[in-house]
Amino acid sequence: MERGEPMSAPARNALPALYVGSVQHRRFRPRPHRLKYRLFMLHLDVDDLAGTARASRLLSVNRWNLISFHEADHGPKGEGSLGDRVRRLARERGLDWDGSRVSIVAMPRVFGYVFNPLSLYLCRNADGRLAALIYEVRNTFGGMHHYAFDVDRPEAGTLRHQCAKDFFVSPFLPMEMNYRFHLKPPAEHFSLAIEDNDGEGRMLVATMTLARRALSTRALAGVLVGLPLMTFKVIVGIHWEALRLWWKRTPFYSPSEAIASALPPSERSSG
Repeated sequence: MERGEPMSAPARNALPALYVGSVQHRRFRPRPHRLKYRLFMLHLDVDDLAGTARASRLLSVNRWNLISFHEADHGPKGEGSLGDRVRRLARERGLDWDGSRVSIVAMPRVFGYVFNPLSLYLCRNADGRLAALIYEVRNTFGGMHHYAFDVDRPEAGTLRHQCAKDFFVSPFLPMEMNYRFHLKPPAEHFSLAIEDNDGEGRMLVATMTLARRALSTRALAGVLVGLPLMTFKVIVGIHWEALRLWWKRTPFYSPSEAIASALPPSERSSG
């Protein structure tokens, strides 16, 4: 490539890649509340994790390093590699995807620890077309759930889809809610907004906005210096924000109460 020649699309979007930015939550009801944290995530080809391991001596796959990615931290439970398990889930959900290529956007382990509230799988056909999306959601009670969607218009700048909430996440949010996703898939930038709506309208909006960097030793050293305890801060931040919401007297839902509230009246316990 000659100096000054524009970088091709495949080069710009080559994997593995590093994304650095922030996550924000804005709660509108019943008690206004805001938070904002810095974070970084990796975008990896799950079928070429050996290539990921070669990207930097600070990064390892399936073994300890300052930054590491472990297949066991991600995906539905079961036998096989991460790619095998994601493809099995896609078949079970009936996604219109040929199973050719899948990548993940997630936080890695830092100093051996990670908690991913949300990870994203991008499922592409053999021709490179984005065919399906799988959102992997975790809560602090040890649960995990997947929301899966076909992509009807992969060429659209922002992909939009929605579904009913069917997994307990926060004790400060009821179960009777609807999610609206607004996603700009990873390229030079990556952004995701999730609206939580109930019968009265929008209750909370969570957004992630990140910029791409080439994944290199220098780049990883930079985020280690700038965000050395990122993954620990995620779990500490979740509990700190929960304390702030409790202090504001935000309504609290236990897991059993929240799940029961989402059931039809005929199925709720009278006890």
